[in-house]
Amino acid sequence: MSHIPADASLIPEAPASPKAGSISALARLNFFLADVRDGLGPFLGIYLVGLGWQADAIGTVMTLGGLAGMLATTPLGMLADATRAKRAMVAVPAVLVVAASIVLLLNPTLVTVAVSQVATGIAGAAIGPAIAGLTLGLVGQAGLTRQLGRNEAWNHGGNFAAAGLAGLFGYFYGITAVFVLMSLMAVGSLLMLVRIRPRDIDHDAARGLDAAEAGEGHPVPGFTTLLRNGPLLVLAVTLGLFHLGNAAMLPLLSQAVATSGAFDPAAYAAGTVLVAQATMIPMALLAARLAETRGYGLVMVLALVALPVRGLIAGFWPDPLAMLPVQVLDGVGAGLLGVATPGLVARILKGTGHVNAGLGAVMTVQGIGAALSPAFAGLVAARFGYAPAFLCLGGVAVAGLALWLACRPVVRAACEGRAVSG
Repeated sequence: MSHIPADASLIPEAPASPKAGSISALARLNFFLADVRDGLGPFLGIYLVGLGWQADAIGTVMTLGGLAGMLATTPLGMLADATRAKRAMVAVPAVLVVAASIVLLLNPTLVTVAVSQVATGIAGAAIGPAIAGLTLGLVGQAGLTRQLGRNEAWNHGGNFAAAGLAGLFGYFYGITAVFVLMSLMAVGSLLMLVRIRPRDIDHDAARGLDAAEAGEGHPVPGFTTLLRNGPLLVLAVTLGLFHLGNAAMLPLLSQAVATSGAFDPAAYAAGTVLVAQATMIPMALLAARLAETRGYGLVMVLALVALPVRGLIAGFWPDPLAMLPVQVLDGVGAGLLGVATPGLVARILKGTGHVNAGLGAVMTVQGIGAALSPAFAGLVAARFGYAPAFLCLGGVAVAGLALWLACRPVVRAACEGRAVSG
């Protein structure tokens, strides 16, 4: 697999340096991980609908995976701060996701699907902090925002390519083609990991320490890092509400179409991903530029506004063609937050030596929202229909936006680029 994003020429290359090869491999690693870290993603719902599963049962097993990832994220963030084997923290989960998905394909019982989702959730929880640590370790705080934009652009480019190929192969060969594609992308990610040289990774910088602070002894804290830090807490709860409203929207949209029989479900799911990912690529680059020139506050507001509008369109336009604006808005929100979330955490915890533990804590809270979202939406959809479920998801998103706006004084320092210690 050697696909590159369609607009790769728009992705600014890192300046030439002794680490340039590793930095380039890091960006391309994000491309191949795009089809690996989340497992089957929106295709899981379609696969299970085809086997006769109901919306609430699908939501339950997806929630199990989300809860497992949520519980594992903070300890894995602490591990990313403490370990020097950050490449292994990406390689092992990538292999685990593929193995769990193959088991699901061969024996799709309730138990195996649940276990597969738990394994996928834990693996995905490890990859996020590990990539953040690798990025900080390679480029440091000064280059972080720009590199986050590059990482996210390549990641969304990978999702775009994988979704297109999944839709094409799924149309001709069935949903099992998605499993094959995921395995090939996992191989590509391992090849990119080999190209990241261990000597290029500054493990003190990877924790958020400056050169002067290295070696001073910064013990990695637990979940109390989140509870004691006001700006981090506001960010975490805001993202928790966002993901409670966001996580189930795409799977629910695909399930609604699969139930109606209006389109080929695999091709439709691929189309939803293609639209969103094509939007996320320029949004990730825009987020990096806005963060450097206007601060992260504007990036967050734009991302949070997109989700309630998305829910309104999906709820009041009961037509498969609603996918286009719904998924464009998904691309806006996810593309912006993919850069803003680790960037804000790194600014809030700069100099503490536990940036990845803090990111893990934030991801834990947003994971709670993402884990509850499928079960919440599936429950509403099973009893009242898909349109009310979309409107309920949009309503949750409004609460996240209101919280962020109300707490802007608390997070202003980080949004404007100043480090925050508590």
